[in-house]
Amino acid sequence: MDKQTLQQNGLKKIKDDFTFLLNTFKHMLKSLGEDDIAEAIPEIDKTTQIDTSKISDKKLVQALGISFELLNIAEENAAAQFRRKSENQLGPESIRGSWAETLKECKEKTISDETIAQSLKKVDVMPVLTAHPTEAKRLSVLDLHRELYVLIVKKENPLWSDSEKNDIEKQITGVLERWWRTGEIYLEKPRLADERSNLMHYFKNVFPNVLHVVDQRLKNAWISSGLNPDLMDWPEQFPKLHFGSWVGGDRDGHPFVTPEFTAETLNLHRKSALIVIRERLVNLAQKLSFSKYLNGFSEEFISLIEEQASKLGADGKRALNRNPSEPLRQYVNLLIARLDNTIEGKKFKDIPESYYRNPEELSKQLKTLRQTLIDLNAENVAKQYLFPVERLLDCTGFHLAKLDIRNNSAYHEKAIEQILKESGFEDYAYSSWDETKRMEFINQELENNRPFLNTNASCGLEADNVLGYLKEVKTYVDQYGKSGIGSVIVSMTRSLSDMMIVYLFLREVGLGKSNLMVAPLLETIDDLLAGPEILEQYLNHPLISEKRKKGLLNYQEIMLGYSDSNKDGGILTSRWNIYKAEKSLTNVADKFGVELCFFHGRGGTISRGGGKIHRFLESMPPNSVSGRIKMTVQGETISNQFANKINASYNLEMFVSSTAKQVILGNLKEDKSYLHKTLDTLVNKSRMAYREFLDHPDFIEFF
Repeated sequence: MDKQTLQQNGLKKIKDDFTFLLNTFKHMLKSLGEDDIAEAIPEIDKTTQIDTSKISDKKLVQALGISFELLNIAEENAAAQFRRKSENQLGPESIRGSWAETLKECKEKTISDETIAQSLKKVDVMPVLTAHPTEAKRLSVLDLHRELYVLIVKKENPLWSDSEKNDIEKQITGVLERWWRTGEIYLEKPRLADERSNLMHYFKNVFPNVLHVVDQRLKNAWISSGLNPDLMDWPEQFPKLHFGSWVGGDRDGHPFVTPEFTAETLNLHRKSALIVIRERLVNLAQKLSFSKYLNGFSEEFISLIEEQASKLGADGKRALNRNPSEPLRQYVNLLIARLDNTIEGKKFKDIPESYYRNPEELSKQLKTLRQTLIDLNAENVAKQYLFPVERLLDCTGFHLAKLDIRNNSAYHEKAIEQILKESGFEDYAYSSWDETKRMEFINQELENNRPFLNTNASCGLEADNVLGYLKEVKTYVDQYGKSGIGSVIVSMTRSLSDMMIVYLFLREVGLGKSNLMVAPLLETIDDLLAGPEILEQYLNHPLISEKRKKGLLNYQEIMLGYSDSNKDGGILTSRWNIYKAEKSLTNVADKFGVELCFFHGRGGTISRGGGKIHRFLESMPPNSVSGRIKMTVQGETISNQFANKINASYNLEMFVSSTAKQVILGNLKEDKSYLHKTLDTLVNKSRMAYREFLDHPDFIEFF
C-alpha cells in the first residue's frame, strides 16, 4: 500500500470516527431533553439551514465547541494509526522528522557510527511550557478529553464481543454527558494556581511516562539502521532532554506572579520530582527479587549494603529486614529510605549519607547498581528496568522542570529608579538616561560588591517585586543549587544596558557570583536587527569576558520572539529577519568561541511561529543549531501536543530527532545565499504593504 492510499484511508477513518462521536453526542443530548441543541449541530456533508433563534446562545456555543473538540480527538487518533501503518508498510523512516529518518539520512551521507553517537551527546533540548490566556479549558475537561481518547482507542480492538463493544459505547456516552454537564471553558479567569496545576500534570504524569517510549524509539531506529548497538546502551549516551516552565516565573505583564508564588512553585517542582523518582525506585525494587543463594554477589557489594544501612540507623535496619536474602532489593530500599529523608528534610548530624544533597549522589549509587547487574551477567535486566530510572533522574534531576524568570526591560527601568531614589541618588531618572550614561553607571557599580539598600528596605512596587523574586531564587539556590532555575530573561531587550542592569539586581540580593544565565528576548524587527551588535558588546564586556576566561560561560542563550516580530512587520518579514538574525548572531558567537542556545518563543498559529517542529528546525540557517535549544509550548497548544501518550511521544521525538539532524547534517546544507537578495526585496515590499494596511486611519474600525 502506498502513502497516498494510506492517507486516503486515514481521512476516511477521521470521518467515520467523527460521525460516530457526533452521533453519540447528539443521542446523549436528546436523552437529556436537549433535542433542539442536538438538531442544531450540523451533520457531516449536509448544509441544511437550521433555525437557532429559540436556542440558548450559551448552550449552542458549548455544543459546537465540544463538536470541534470531538473532531480533534478523531484526527489525533487517525494520525497515530496512520503513522503506525506507515511504519509497518513503508518502513519507520517514512515518518518525517523521526529518529529512523534522521539516522537513515546520516548513513546515506556516510557519517560514521562514532561521529553520530558523539553528536547525539551534544543535543540538549528543552520544551518550555507556558500559560496562555487563550487556553481556557478547565483541567477537569482536559481529563475528560484524555479519558474519551483512551475509550476511542479501546473501542477499535477487533477482539471485543458485541456486548463488550456496547459497554464501551455506554462509557463513551457517560464521558460525553459528564463533559456537557461540566462545561468546556473557564467562565472566570483561571487562577495562577489553576494554570500551574495544569502544567504540573504534564511534568508529573505525562513526560516521565513517555520519556522511555522516546528513548526506545531511538534505540530501535539505531539498531534497524545497522549502527553499532554498543554505542547506544546507557543514559549518558543518549541526547539530553530537559523540561522548563514559565508559570510562577514569568512576570512580563503578569502582576499576580508574586515572590511568594515563585518560592511556592520552586518548592512544588522539587517535591514533585522527588516523589516521581521515589515511585520509580519502588517499582524498580519490585523487579529485582534476585536471591543471594542463586546469584554470586560480591563481598564488596554486600559490605556496601551493610555500611549504608548502618548510616541510616533504624530506617536502614527496616530496609534490610523488608527483603532478607535479596541484596538488590535491600540496596534499592536503602536508596528509598535516603530519598524519604530528602523529601522530609531530615538531615542526620555528621552523616551526609543519610539524605541526598543533589541528584548526582543518587545517580552515582544507581551506576553502582548498574555495574552490579552487569557483573551478575544481568545486563538485560539493567537495560529494561534500571535504565528508565537513571534516564528520568538525568532529565528531571531533583527539580522536575527549570523555572525561567522573565520580566520586561521597562519594568526593570522603573525598579532601578526606585532603588536609586531610596539609596539617595540625586539623579535617579534612569529611564531618561542615554545608553552611554547607563553603561558608565552600570560599569562603575559592577566594580564593587556593596548593595544599594539596607536589608528589607522597601522602595516601590516594581523594585520590591524584582528584588523579592530574586531573593526567593537566592534562597532556593543556597539550599538546593541552581539546577532548578532556568534563565533570567529580559523581554524587549533593545540595548546592552537592558542585559547588564540585571547583574546589579543579582548583586543586590547576593546572587552576583551565582552564574545564572541572563538572556535577551529580541522581539521586534528592530530588536532582531540590533541583536548581533548587542551580543558582541555583551560578550566583550569585562564581566562577561572574565566569565568566558574562567570557563563559566560555555554557551549563551538568546530568545527570539515570533509573535511580536510578526505584529511588527508581518509573517514574511518576521521569519526572514529571524533567519538572518540567527545567522548573524551565530557568526558573532563563533568569533568568541561561544555556542548559542536559541530559545524560540513560538506559539500555536502560523503568525506566531507555529507549524510542524521538524519543518521548523529544517529551516534553520546552516550551522546555527549548536545542539542546545529551547522552545516554548504555548498554553493553548500543550494539550494538543501532549494530552495523550502517543501524541506526546511523537512530538518529543520530533523535537529531539530533528535537533540532532541539524547538529549532524546542518553544515551539509545547500548554500542558497543567491536567494537572499530576492527575499530581501520581497520582504521590503511585504512590510511596506503590511504597514500601509496596519497604519491606515480606518484599520481599527475595520478590525
